Parts: sequence; structure tokens; C-alpha cells
Amino acid sequence: MALLITDECINCDVCEPACPNLAISMGPEIYEIDPALCTECVGHFDEPQCVSLCPVACIPIDPHHQESREQLQAKFERLTGKSPV
Repeated sequence: MALLITDECINCDVCEPACPNLAISMGPEIYEIDPALCTECVGHFDEPQCVSLCPVACIPIDPHHQESREQLQAKFERLTGKSPV
């Protein structure tokens, strides 16, 4: 499951630098998450960093990009070239 930034985003700029996969970027009006790069921080952290830092709680799971933890781990490995420890 990738995450999604809703239109409740206030463009506070805390999520973008926190993303270890560089999946977050500024869109036309608010920040956006690239589902091809989002692993919900699986492989990096125990919880999604953008969600934990967001002051307005506007980053839910994207219902259009549902993935299991195993799929997210495989995506992390593909993106980073790292194997599980």
C-alpha cells in the first residue's frame, strides 16, 4: 500500500525531506507521493515517517495502491538493491 496526501495538506514541508525513498515531491498545489517509490518506509523504519511527522494527519493509505508488507519489502529491495537482514 502506498500512501496518499489529501487536499488537507498545508504544505508545511516536513514530509518531503523525511521520505527515505524520495517518493514525496511538490505537486501543482500540494505535496504528492509517487506510489512506485513509496514503501511506507518498510525496510527503513518501523512506521511511515511522513505519517508520524504530519501535523494535520492528511496522509492515509492510498486505496488504489494496496500492497502487502511482503510486496513493500520487495519494492524496498528493488529500489535500494538491499536484501533483508
